[in-house]
Formats: sequence, structure tokens, C-alpha cells
Amino acid sequence: QVKVVESGGGLVQPGGSLKLSCAASGSIFVISSMGWYRQAPGKERELVAVDSGYGPINVADSVKGRFSISRDNAENTVYLQMTDLKPEDTAVYYCKYVDVKGLAYWGQGTQVTVSS
Repeated sequence: QVKVVESGGGLVQPGGSLKLSCAASGSIFVISSMGWYRQAPGKERELVAVDSGYGPINVADSVKGRFSISRDNAENTVYLQMTDLKPEDTAVYYCKYVDVKGLAYWGQGTQVTVSS
């Protein structure tokens, strides 16, 4: 069983920065996918950035050049550094861990609000 917990959300002004953290605990494997998704009101959940665990990193076009994902395997933690935030980045941000069997575990989500 895996537990996923996000932190770091909040209210930030347009153009500001925020860093989200996601810690996974339990039956963790280093070669596993961890990443970030977001869901805005009235919209479907969408991929933001995902680290495959074995090399490839996938980042949504809408955040390329502004957001970056990084990972600390020793701490089973993945981060999302967000810069130049825009109002359209406002959403609940979710962390997802996928184990070696393909089972997905989601965190509870953390709210990011970009507003002046």
C-alpha cells in the first residue's frame, strides 16, 4: 500500500512562484512514475508534469518553461517548481504515484490560487 501526500499550495499573485511537494510512503520502488496533475473548476483533470522514474519526463505545453519537476529518490519525494504563475494555473494540484504493477495512488490535492 502507498500513501501520497501533497503540500505547498496557497494563494499567489500573478507572476509569482510556488513550490509543491509530494511525499510517497509505504511500498515504494525507485523505478516508478511520480507526477503532477491539476483540475480547475468545471474542467477535467490534466497532466502537468510527470517523471517516469527511468528517464523520460513529460511536461504539458501550457507550463513548459515555467514549471519544472524534480525528484529526491532518497526521500521518495517529487517537487513541482512553478514560476511566472498565471490566473489560468489556478486549480487543485494532485500528485500521482504509479507502482511497478501499474497501480495508481493519488494524493488528496492541494489548492493553488493565482490572483491579485
